[in-house]
Amino acid sequence: MWRVDVLEVLALIPARGGSKSLPRKNVLPLRGIPLIAHTIRAAQAASLVTRVAVSTEDAEIATIARQFGADVVYRPIELASDEASSESALLHALEHLATNDGYRPDILCFLQCTSPLTASEDIDNVLRALIDADADTALAVTRFHYFVWRQDAQGNAVGVNHDKASRPRRQDRDAEFLETGAVYAMVADGFRTARHRFFGRTVFHEMPTSRVLEIDDPDDFVLAAARIGVENPAPSGLPSRVEGIVFDFDGVFTDDLVVVDEHGTEAVRCSRRDGMGIEMLRNAGIPMIVISKESNPVVARRCRKLRLEYRQAEEDKLSAMKSWIGDGGMDISHVIYVGNDVNDLECMAAVGCAVAPADGHPKALSAAAVILGCDGGKGAIRELADMILGGLR
Repeated sequence: MWRVDVLEVLALIPARGGSKSLPRKNVLPLRGIPLIAHTIRAAQAASLVTRVAVSTEDAEIATIARQFGADVVYRPIELASDEASSESALLHALEHLATNDGYRPDILCFLQCTSPLTASEDIDNVLRALIDADADTALAVTRFHYFVWRQDAQGNAVGVNHDKASRPRRQDRDAEFLETGAVYAMVADGFRTARHRFFGRTVFHEMPTSRVLEIDDPDDFVLAAARIGVENPAPSGLPSRVEGIVFDFDGVFTDDLVVVDEHGTEAVRCSRRDGMGIEMLRNAGIPMIVISKESNPVVARRCRKLRLEYRQAEEDKLSAMKSWIGDGGMDISHVIYVGNDVNDLECMAAVGCAVAPADGHPKALSAAAVILGCDGGKGAIRELADMILGGLR
């Protein structure tokens, strides 16, 4: 039997750049974040998973994977073709990690990034099914009640899982289960030998039908967005109720660049779209403040123009933020902090929801519950406003 406390479990997500049915589907946004990010987050939240990695040949997918905290294994182009099997990508990743990192997991958890409704509990439950049964392989399934047909060589309809002359009621039929394609688990050494995912003794875990969906075409994206909205009414990880928003300035209101003239005067670039976003949030009655370590007077001038409360030249941003939250009688778990760099990490960890622009520092992106599609100073705040106010309607 396995000892769970010392198990090394690798969650591996193969994701290639090519897709004929829906081009670039693995990086297309779903509820505010790339499709693949949903699976990465579920894997990271699973209690039994000890490492998360993405196997890809695609630079954009690799960048997104790192932004969301996953390791990346680059695979050869020939292992990312339409003809290449998932097993070939998994075996390559295991060999790469063993050779380059000396890393050999006990259990391999194969996750499909095209199944964005998969929850961390689904991953843990498949792993527990394998561990508890001391099995070799496991998979996620869902209960299946339908009559299946095929067409024979003469064009006749033939029952596959039933006799067409005898149609028993659902409760009188033996239970059948559909492979969801979302989660697979296997003993890693056994997989290396067998080279396919269903060797030895196989067990399964039944996951809810509501979380079973594979993204293959644009209609699937619509269905996925609707289902995510049902399971989590707050869009894209935002709090269900927003009591306040705290912003950093540089890299959030600006594009993190500064223009210096011959007299040493500094100027920054901001987005008018973000100004409209601030106005929309203010009209919705949401308290806001900018807290910045920057002493440049441009912070005060921009905030005054936007009629925003601000505190600048703050060396202890966390204390300043907590003071503002306390003075306003807010619940910190319903406060959003928007930051883009390492000096924002303390504040991001303290609030109920940390948000980062798309071009934030990797550590800020890793700490964020929500990563916006826009860069700082280029519409990120307006995007956040649309997300919040869309959730309030």
